[in-house]
Amino acid sequence: MKKFIVLAVLFALPIIAYLFFASGKNNFAKLPILTEKVSDISKLKSVDEEQLSFKDKISVVAFFGTDLENIKGNTFNLDQKILDKYYEFNDFQFVIILPEEAREEAGTFVKEFSGISKTEKWKFAFGSKEEIRDIFQSFETPHKLKDAYTPYVFIVDKDLSLRGRDDDEDYGEVYAYDSRSIADLSNKMDDDVKVILAEYRLALKKYNADLKNN
Repeated sequence: MKKFIVLAVLFALPIIAYLFFASGKNNFAKLPILTEKVSDISKLKSVDEEQLSFKDKISVVAFFGTDLENIKGNTFNLDQKILDKYYEFNDFQFVIILPEEAREEAGTFVKEFSGISKTEKWKFAFGSKEEIRDIFQSFETPHKLKDAYTPYVFIVDKDLSLRGRDDDEDYGEVYAYDSRSIADLSNKMDDDVKVILAEYRLALKKYNADLKNN
């Protein structure tokens, strides 16, 4: 019986993984690059002196300003519809970029969410509003930043490229996803995160196969 269970699990896991990634509308196509070489966050400060960077990570990036009390709904939507599904991937991170004056409020913010979210996976990057503005502008999107805040969240790949959609049926180009909208997160962002994770895993699989053959 034990051998049967083990064999069943070994058989089922690849199928489950395939169905998980294939469930996106874009399947295994590459997620389009909309902006190349966005500014990194390596010069911003973290909570515990950790060196933060977009490089070699798939990053969901949020610019949530100074009034964190008013974006609890945004964060809850994002966490439940997107982040909670992908925290276990080692090369995936959630980066919240905030002005330095929001540091204390961020600590309170994390404590309030710690019971319902894996807040230990959240990465906080603090900087001046000018530094934050420069990073945001490097994304080259049609969205606006007001007082270091936007409700839109972004996907940045391991090579510091902004990913999104260039032929979306509703919007045409999708540079970001509205954290206020459950439909936007569930119907578009979730699909796109699946696509980019599948893209990198297929690339890694090919790389390992090439090493084995050489």
